[in-house]
Amino acid sequence: MKMQITMWSFFILLTGLLSIKTTLVSAIGIWSSSAKLSSQRPRCPERCGNVTIPFPFGIGKECYFNEAFEVSCDNNTAFINDMSVQHISMDSITLYITFTPFRYNKSSGKNIYNDYLQASSDEYFSISNKNNLVAIGCDIYAYAKDLDTGSGDSIVSQCASFCGNSTYNVSSSSPSSSYCTGNNGCCQSELSKIVPRDFNMYIQTINTAETSWTSSNCTYYLVVEKGSSEVGFTQLHGKCREDDYYIGRMALNWVIGNLSCEKAMRRPKYACTKNSRCIDDTTRPAGGYRCDCSSGYEGNPYLLHGCQDIDECASPKRNRCPNNTRCVNTLGTYRCDSNNVRHMLAKQLSIGIGAAITFVILVAVCLWLSKWLRKREENKAKQKYFKRNGGLLLRQRISLDGEISGSSLPKLFLKEELEKATDNFNEIRILGKGGAGTVYKGMLSDGSIVAVKKSNAVDKDQIEQFINEILILSQINHRHIVKVLGCCLETQVPLLVYEYISNGTLSSHIHGNLRHSSNPTVSKSELDDQILPHPAIILSWDHRVRIAAEIAGALSYMHSCASTPILHRDIKSNNILLDDNFRAVVSDFGLSRMLSVDKTHLTTLVGGTFGYIDPEYFRSGQLTDKCDVYAFGVILAELLTSQRVVTSNQPEDPGLVIRFTLALKENCIIEIVDPEIVKETEDEHVILAVAKLAKRCLNFNARRRPSMKEVAAELEQQGKMRQDMPHTESFQDNISPKSESSHTSDCSKEDN
Repeated sequence: MKMQITMWSFFILLTGLLSIKTTLVSAIGIWSSSAKLSSQRPRCPERCGNVTIPFPFGIGKECYFNEAFEVSCDNNTAFINDMSVQHISMDSITLYITFTPFRYNKSSGKNIYNDYLQASSDEYFSISNKNNLVAIGCDIYAYAKDLDTGSGDSIVSQCASFCGNSTYNVSSSSPSSSYCTGNNGCCQSELSKIVPRDFNMYIQTINTAETSWTSSNCTYYLVVEKGSSEVGFTQLHGKCREDDYYIGRMALNWVIGNLSCEKAMRRPKYACTKNSRCIDDTTRPAGGYRCDCSSGYEGNPYLLHGCQDIDECASPKRNRCPNNTRCVNTLGTYRCDSNNVRHMLAKQLSIGIGAAITFVILVAVCLWLSKWLRKREENKAKQKYFKRNGGLLLRQRISLDGEISGSSLPKLFLKEELEKATDNFNEIRILGKGGAGTVYKGMLSDGSIVAVKKSNAVDKDQIEQFINEILILSQINHRHIVKVLGCCLETQVPLLVYEYISNGTLSSHIHGNLRHSSNPTVSKSELDDQILPHPAIILSWDHRVRIAAEIAGALSYMHSCASTPILHRDIKSNNILLDDNFRAVVSDFGLSRMLSVDKTHLTTLVGGTFGYIDPEYFRSGQLTDKCDVYAFGVILAELLTSQRVVTSNQPEDPGLVIRFTLALKENCIIEIVDPEIVKETEDEHVILAVAKLAKRCLNFNARRRPSMKEVAAELEQQGKMRQDMPHTESFQDNISPKSESSHTSDCSKEDN
């Protein structure tokens, strides 16, 4: 009910305002139609002789727009730049121009003459295309060329005049279009649509014997207004006298400056006033603009209040109202009111319908405005999240790091694009969860499958890790390092988009046989976490050596081959992904750091995963490439033993590294190695070689550890040796379902 009362109140108010507006419009229209139109400023002369002087032209100071439009009046004759003015309109002026004849110089035998023609030195005036080029003489060719370009295609106008064998005689009347046919000693041609401000005029003989010049040694070329006829020509059949001349009328265009309307409207000296429109000049290359009163108005558009409303009702010729209606003048237009009752009712109905349509439009505008404001708030939120999620940090890092090229920059995905790809981050799309975030499987609009990493929380340290991961991965192009496709920073938490690796993590595969086992070192929660995208299979020994070599190769590339060395700092089996062909791909660069080539280490807060952290780094806080070597040694131990690095249900367990190194020291390494590997390999020396390499990587003294380049080379050599062995089976032959049995090393127990 309250809503209905409000709407009716709004409707009544709107109707009242419309009535008031109609009354005011009618009153103003009556006042404006009764006002006297003036073409000049107050207290400024409007005429000089028979010539009307409209503003922006003017006689005397404060009466013209600027000096270019100053008019001097001498003996009732108006002059502009010392040229006599016959007429001034709102777009052109007509001047009197004196033309003298060309004379043939018999001694020099010159058969071509040229002269220079310019409307005025001011940029406001140019020769109008309302003029014609006229040439008078026998066997002559006259033409005008653009002075600026001088090229062959810059002809402004041209014509040829012939006389035949008859003696030509131009009467004292000006040549008309019917007279100047080109075959009677006179020709004429229109100027081009766009006339240059100044140009050269040429006249030359066509007859090589030059009889045209010798028989009558004077010819004329003229540029005169079309249809001008009040001033005559000199008789040309005799010899030219020194005082021969022709005075013709020439039309000039005038504009306000050389700016376009768009640019002029932003200037303080914009010439067009209220109720007028700006018109760009298209008749000359330099441009410029003029003003004209808007439709329904008349007067001088350059004067304040110069454009006044036209009373269309004052004359039947100005309106189209039927006989049974009454014409009502309004500002800029008029309307026809009917005196018939039926028509009045129809009009009231139309007003009601119009009001209803207006209401609907207002509602639509309100809805649109609401949507626009909501969209605006969303954009503000996106900008806020962009700053909070490290967008400014990303730009700063890119600008400071000159080695990040444009081609390697990650794509910035839209929020809506990733929401659609992951079905609004549906739980069924989750690939895995970790301490830093959750990874979802998504499909982009082009059908490509991606992994979308969504951070758990937003704090400064995590944002720096996120931006760091983007920048590092965007510079790496290696088949065994995960490829970043882009990121999204306009969401509440940052999102990272990278290629989808389909076969889970290395940890899931090497510890998959622990499911349903009776291994006392593994808790039930750890077993439940081993969810693989495919049924668990055994990784053969050849598999494991090749995977280790691929991981080592990727780390070697990061340490030695990248333009700036990159330290991963969080190498672990959970961060090694396997594709459909069981190729290893290193991922999760959130803790990575870039090391300048002139530095050997970085001092940072200790970061990484317990069990994989270099003890020396843990103690000193100095991050070096040997920290990744240590973590890789832990992965080698996992590949050899299929055991977890730490167990949460046995606090007294010293961990895999201690048990592994102790087994090597006690020469009982075979007892801790996965029995499936021992059974498959049959050569303990091969296992021992890899175990010793792992021991070197796990050396507590970082300086005694090998580089990743050395590790990669040694593992590659081990792989080649296995391939050369005749009994070695292929990769596919070594894939079989995982057995549910597990092996627990008794080596440490024997020590006890």
